[in-house]
Amino acid sequence: MGPGAAMLRNLLGLRQISQRTISTASRRQLINRVPEKQKLFQEDNGLPVHLKGGVMDNVLYKITMGLTVVGTVYVFYVLTVASMPKKQK
Repeated sequence: MGPGAAMLRNLLGLRQISQRTISTASRRQLINRVPEKQKLFQEDNGLPVHLKGGVMDNVLYKITMGLTVVGTVYVFYVLTVASMPKKQK
């Protein structure tokens, strides 16, 4: 065997090691949390479904409602200003 065959064998061995390392590192066991979430969202606790996720859902809901109110007030302000005739100099 010549030096070329030994180098090829080393490259093939390196390829197998790198594939094994990558393939085992990417296979993490994930916990199936779907049944927990289903139980949470199907629970009859008087909350609407968009607020059943917890505190973060409540914060996002309040921010959305606040931005909606501010946007509506701003639209009415702009329409009021646009409907007024400009003063002649």
